Order: sequence, then C-alpha cells, then structure tokens
Amino acid sequence: MDRRDYLILAGIAVLVVVVGALTTGKPLGRFLVDGATEAAYTTAAMAWITWWALVVGFAIAGGVEAWVSSESIAENLDGYGLRELGLGAFFGFVSSSCSYSAIATAKNLFKKGASAGASLGAFMFASTNLVIEIGFVMWLLLGWQFVLADFVGGLVLIVLMAGTFRYLVADDVIEAAREHVAADSQTVRDPNCGMEVDPDETEYSKTVDGRTYYFCSASCMHGWDPEDAETTLAGKATSLRGWRDLADKQWKEWDMLWDEIAIGFVFAGLVAGFIPTSLWHAVFGGPVFSVPTYVLWTSVLGAIIGMVTFVCSVGNVPFGTILWTNGLPFGSVLSYIYSDLIIPPILEAYDEYYGTRFAAILGGTIFVAAVVTGVLMHVLFSGFGLVPSRAAAHVASLDVALDYKAVLNVLATVLFVALYWLHRSGRSETGSGHGGHEGSHATDD
Repeated sequence: MDRRDYLILAGIAVLVVVVGALTTGKPLGRFLVDGATEAAYTTAAMAWITWWALVVGFAIAGGVEAWVSSESIAENLDGYGLRELGLGAFFGFVSSSCSYSAIATAKNLFKKGASAGASLGAFMFASTNLVIEIGFVMWLLLGWQFVLADFVGGLVLIVLMAGTFRYLVADDVIEAAREHVAADSQTVRDPNCGMEVDPDETEYSKTVDGRTYYFCSASCMHGWDPEDAETTLAGKATSLRGWRDLADKQWKEWDMLWDEIAIGFVFAGLVAGFIPTSLWHAVFGGPVFSVPTYVLWTSVLGAIIGMVTFVCSVGNVPFGTILWTNGLPFGSVLSYIYSDLIIPPILEAYDEYYGTRFAAILGGTIFVAAVVTGVLMHVLFSGFGLVPSRAAAHVASLDVALDYKAVLNVLATVLFVALYWLHRSGRSETGSGHGGHEGSHATDD
C-alpha cells in the first residue's frame, strides 16, 4: 500500500472513534480510555493467538513456492474445463501471496494465453483466499467451520467467475483486455532471488541448455547455480540452498503482507474497543423481513465493507472475526472475506492492466460472485447445522500462560529467527546486500 492508502486508513480509524463517541452512553474521557484499553487488548490477543500459525503458514508456503516447479503454468490454463480451473486453483494455492502480487501474476498468466476463468478467476482468487496461512488464522479465530466454508465457497466462487467469463462476456471483450495487457512490457522471474525482471531492460542473462534466464543484477547472475533449476524436490528439501530458497520466499511473503496483517489486527482492536454493542445490534439486530432477504442484504453489506476497509488477504480475518461476533451472519462474513480483490487500489490496477471496460466487468463479477457465494454458503451450512456459535470465536482471550499456545509461539519464534538468518546470510554470500544490488531489493526487507 502507498501513502495515500495509509492516509485513508487513518481517516477510517478516526471515523470509527468519532462514531463510537457519538453513539456511546459513557462520558467522553472514560469512553476514550476504555476504548483504547480494549483495542490494545484485542489486538494483542489476536496476535498472540495467531503468531505461530502465521510463521508456520508462511514457512510452508515458502517451501512450496521454492521447491515445487511452476514452469509452463499458462500452457495448462488455456481453457474453461475442470482440469484448467483445477490447475489454476492449485497453482494459486501453491503460489500463496498478497493480493497485489496475486493480481500481477494472474495478469501475466492471462497475457501469456491462460483463459480469463483459469487465471483471473481460479488462480487469482486461490492465491489469496485458499492459501495455508489464511486457513490457519481463520481456524484459530473463527473455527474449522469457517475454514471449510471458505474452501467450499472458494470453489463455488471460482466456478461462478469462470462461467461469467465463458458465457456472459463476449470473446472480443476478453481479447481486447488481453491486447491491453500485452501492450505492457513482459516480466520474468529472476531464478536466484525471485524478483520480477524485464528481459528487454536487464543487462544480465545466462543461457543453459537452450533456455535463457534473466537476472536483476550481476551478483544474482553469478551467484546462481544452473543445477538449481533442475534439482529434485528431495534435493531441495535436504540442501542448505533449498532451505535458503525457502527462507527467501517466506520472507518475501512477510515483506508483502506484514503491514496488512498488522492493520487487520489494529482495525479489529479499534472496532472492538470503540464501537458500542448497541450500534452493532442496531445494524445486525436480526432479520427485518425474511431470513434470505436479511442474509442477502448483509452479504452485500459485507462485500462493501471488504471493499472500503482497504485491507486484504490474511488481514481480513481478524476484522471479520469482530464482524462475526457482533452479529454479521455467517455467509455475510464470507462475502466480506471474499471481497479482498476489489478494494480501491486493486480496482485501479485492473483499470491499468485491462482497460476500463474489462476492469468494470472483472470488479463487478467478483462483487456479485462474493455476495452470491456468501448467501449459498449460509444456506448450505445452516441447513446442515454447521454454523458455529459466535461465542466460540477467539477475540480477546489474552491468556499468556505456559500452555500449548505459549510453546507453539516460542517454537515459531525460533523458526522465524532461523529462517531470517538463512535469508540474510544467503544474500550476504551472493553479495546482494552490497553495491547496486541493494537498491534492486529495496523492497525486500
């Protein structure tokens, strides 16, 4: 996120406090002190509950990305069948990333010939909403029922998006969007550090067995061993280089997502601390007409909240927990979580990538699919009695004791430090921390 986004978030935070102050029955001074205390307590509680899951989740995601080859992905995503959509969802799952990175990768797949359904539907959605770390955090804060609903609903949403692109959007509109993307320069991934590189601009390349690899700097080119490109999964998992690659990948994920995760925790704390329960009851007090109507309009509301909060990916879950515990229906919370791909900065990116017409179609398709999927999951899980109790959600149970959470958090901290050391020591050995290459990785640390 850029400075403008942070300013908008700051404005929303001030608005939360102002709305709370106008609707509370407490004296202003007491309201501010109690609200700040509750906000800090909730934020710390959520961080304590989820720390080990975040570390393990990012480590697993880093290992999958570093050790599992994803070459020729686009060649397998050129249709709308179950095979193409399944592969798109699988590659998205193993390419765990923040929403901004996901939309950039999906754009490149789409540009290289992947169908809109497989790239902009299956891959893009799965790489943000069906990934390991979001599942861990959702399980800890909301319960396994939400994890199952997120997965099943995610598959439904992917099918809805693919069906829209296949049957409701004209082929010439999709091809015009592809041509718009092709007008931009094409980037490839540096096989050493993972950075995106423009082949037409970089001075560093190496050809091995008829294939050309492009690098962001001389140090990455000279520090790369061609045998790494052909190393087996077992070889990578049992070598120091393989673990350094894992450390680099997981640190890249932390670098992209730490601020959004932190913002999600802080916003959850602010809302829990400063919005009175009476206001939540007024908004989510219960069905006004019939249950389907209530769930429908609150699912629309959930998707709108997801858009305007500017937080995406894993950072959505803490705030979603607050919405759930304060009355937002089960399916509506899912609609909120699914809408992370239509926040304003991402909508602007769609406009830049695909042109205004297709960007509007893409954003509208995601919004409608998020709402419809949320309603469907609400009806389905209610019908089977799988909607969890709101009381089971973990919001503010900060119990720092010598229990399983403390042990897991200590072990996770050890793992985090070890992987960070591997990341830093690997860069030092290749010289990436010196000279001109430091500037190339200014966003890595």
